[in-house]
Amino acid sequence: MPFSQYFLKITESQSRQYIDAETVFLALRDAISKAAEVRGSMIWRELRGVRYLIRTSTSSAQKTIGEFSPETQKIYDDFMARKASLTARVSGLKEQIRLQQRLNRAQRVGRTPNVVVNILNALEKVGVAEHFLVVGTHAIYAYEAAAGLRVAEGAMATRDIDLLFDTRKRLAFFTALKNGEHSLLGLVRKIDPSFELVPDQLYTARNQDGFEIDIIRRPAVAGDPHPLRMSEDDEDFWAMQVSMGNTLLSSRLFNQMVVATSGEMAMMRTIHPLDFSRIKLALSEQSGRDPNKSGKDLLQSKLISALVYEYLPHLEDMSH
Repeated sequence: MPFSQYFLKITESQSRQYIDAETVFLALRDAISKAAEVRGSMIWRELRGVRYLIRTSTSSAQKTIGEFSPETQKIYDDFMARKASLTARVSGLKEQIRLQQRLNRAQRVGRTPNVVVNILNALEKVGVAEHFLVVGTHAIYAYEAAAGLRVAEGAMATRDIDLLFDTRKRLAFFTALKNGEHSLLGLVRKIDPSFELVPDQLYTARNQDGFEIDIIRRPAVAGDPHPLRMSEDDEDFWAMQVSMGNTLLSSRLFNQMVVATSGEMAMMRTIHPLDFSRIKLALSEQSGRDPNKSGKDLLQSKLISALVYEYLPHLEDMSH
């Protein structure tokens, strides 16, 4: 069967809606990023007869900018004006996002599982999304979105998502997670309270619908903790070493908005599709690999290579 028969084109109206939704989604991400630069506030405070400009953080920490002067007054005015402008922009774009979600749902634009989009957004919200890569079959949702098509279900069927944790940046991850007073499992349970660790494989959490989240990592090297629990919480994931971990981490990044069946959107952080294809091919050739898995690996390798060649040729050009 030609691989093109695995590629199902979406309608023109679905394509237009995806582009419109992505425009608003990216604008909101940019506005939120800029708004983070003006978190907290600025206040004037008089101390021993002298008026000072103070920068306050969201954690109530304070930093003195300087005594009152035309320069500090301008700093204050510029800061407050920028903060008000960005706050209004974020608010307006959030309203637009809600509209785009309804339109996505009406046009049936999304097909990424709701639980996957919810997980990605939860990681984003607490500031740890950059520490994970979506690897394995679920990455195909990003590739098909970029290509404006859908890959046939036969090549997509899976009931688990693999999240590769980057141990090289673990200290920043643990700090961010701790500041949010979360364990990784606790974060997942805010999405779906039915997620429980699988007793004989503590790198996996499974919900009542049988959907699984696997936390994986590269093989431990000098300086890497092993075994590695994802927080100080006694009941949390333990990341599992995978042989392809280093190869995955050294792959090129690929970021793409994906849309859930609910209409909600999230940024999926994964690897370049041609790197995906190369790694899947290598997996299919591993001795001792489960024949059912190796057959699927080979199919996915060839499919994604064909997808890039036919629909994303600019990515092929960038690979040389």
